[in-house]
Amino acid sequence: MAIPVIDFSKLNGQERAKTLAQIANACEEWGFFQLVNHGIAEELLERVKKVSSEFYKLEREENFKNSELANLLKESGDEKLENVDWEDVITLSDDDQSPYKTPGFLEIMKEYRCELKKLAEKMMEVMDQNLGLPKGYIKEAFNGGEGENNAFFGTKVSHYPPCPNPEKVTGLRAHTDAGGVILLFQDDQVGGLQVLKDGEWIDVQPLKNTIVINTGDQIEVLSNGRYKSAWHRVLSTVDGNRLSIASFYNPSLEATIAPATQLVKGTKEEMDQTYPKFVFGDYMSVYVQQKFLPKEPRFQAVKAM
Repeated sequence: MAIPVIDFSKLNGQERAKTLAQIANACEEWGFFQLVNHGIAEELLERVKKVSSEFYKLEREENFKNSELANLLKESGDEKLENVDWEDVITLSDDDQSPYKTPGFLEIMKEYRCELKKLAEKMMEVMDQNLGLPKGYIKEAFNGGEGENNAFFGTKVSHYPPCPNPEKVTGLRAHTDAGGVILLFQDDQVGGLQVLKDGEWIDVQPLKNTIVINTGDQIEVLSNGRYKSAWHRVLSTVDGNRLSIASFYNPSLEATIAPATQLVKGTKEEMDQTYPKFVFGDYMSVYVQQKFLPKEPRFQAVKAM
């Protein structure tokens, strides 16, 4: 069993209906799929890989080797480490002014993020159409209303360095993503990403210069459960330094999120059993405490707020 691989360019031709159906099926059955021919130049993706690798070597590697986590693993004996991840991570946003030393890092990542944001908005329009929602519905909900531009677009640059004892620590513990649409540019040499499907962990196969799409908790709510956010994790490995660049198109913290009225059917009693209406910032305050725990209690906790 392998996660779906979809040719995004076919949306613009005679196979549009078939491609829409493939994306709908991937959203409903998997919550994870890979895009080829997504419109982002391979030359840009190669530059992103190169500068990210240089960034890690120059600015992150030494600190990770001497980190509390690395020392903890050395001293742990046979004990498995809980509540930690074998991951080095930074987050980039539009107003990032950090003084990175790596030549070209911020400029290349800014160019890349601009292209990814456009792709995220195209993907949301596809979801609108597949769900029978007005064009722009999801984007508008995430931005906090018509004409607003408050959605958060962040990019997490992660490295999962070689781990001497991968059986003792996970690269990234199993979780669902809190936000909306996630676009992942993952390592095409070093695997480790897995998605939970029908009770079984399935490898997200490394494919060169694809973009992996997954749906977050807010898409699950807006779609009234048609599209579920998928559990996923990253295993640590002895060999290779896995690169993972995940970009998140999330609602603004002030945005109100609720199931789209077009997707809520039945009597009032049945409607009461659907997902709650909440402010995304309230959801995030619950999520940061419960990220690695079952998601249903998160929805219940925010309902109580």
